[in-house]
Amino acid sequence: MNKQRIAIITDSGTDTDEDFRKEHDIRIMPLRIIYSDGSTFSSGIDISSDEVVRRFGEEIPTTSLPSPHEMRKVLEQARDDGYTKAVVVTIASALSATNQTARMVANEMEGFPVLVVDSKSIGIAAGMVVRRAVEYVEAGVPFEQLEERLTQSVERTDVFFAVKSLEYLYKGGRINSAIYRLGSILNIKPILTCSKEGYYTIAKKVRGWGKALDTIVGVVAEKANGFDRVRLALCCTKATSKVRSLLETRLRSQVRAEILEFLSSSLPPDLIVHTGPELVGMGVQGA
Repeated sequence: MNKQRIAIITDSGTDTDEDFRKEHDIRIMPLRIIYSDGSTFSSGIDISSDEVVRRFGEEIPTTSLPSPHEMRKVLEQARDDGYTKAVVVTIASALSATNQTARMVANEMEGFPVLVVDSKSIGIAAGMVVRRAVEYVEAGVPFEQLEERLTQSVERTDVFFAVKSLEYLYKGGRINSAIYRLGSILNIKPILTCSKEGYYTIAKKVRGWGKALDTIVGVVAEKANGFDRVRLALCCTKATSKVRSLLETRLRSQVRAEILEFLSSSLPPDLIVHTGPELVGMGVQGA
């Protein structure tokens, strides 16, 4: 427990590293994965990314936010464990109702102040905002100043990713039919990002997977070079893990800014539902 007794809580969609979570006692509100037979799983708890991928041959499941009851249970447990306040960081409110629901639950917590932060991002980039929350709390930044500090972190954080197949994003309602048809017919691979409001948007459009990987490195390097010091992150699914080392080497060689941290991750089950088994994503955060 940190000296301020401020709990850090996040949802599974922020892709926050398990070892880091354990080290800093970060509490997780897992998103749910739902199959048509009625079976429901908690992402990363009782279903893994490998299991989701294995079952793709049978069905692409849907996802759902944690219930208000589940969120309240996590907050109450943090309070019972001795924390006196909490910071909750969620994936973009434009992509999920998790943030809005967390705010509703937070407002019902009497005598236990809760700050709910919209990362306006997803995956490992949202996880970078979680890390800044931990850093600020452990450094002694007063609770009343955390919202301003974390808002600044959100504004300096970007995510970029590419998927080999657009089928999963389309079936999950994350992209429209025009983008899906364009990609499927012409082998166009959009480099996707989150807008400042947190919606998915296209940063670049290229033809072919190899060109997509080259382009995402260039886009992230360009963004990183707008800062003097940066933190970087690379996310590969199991199917794309063979290019992880090559992509990191390429990115490091193109970034002129001082790299304070280079994170590496795989993709949590709830996100792989919407991206499919072949994804490469990168996060960049100005320091």
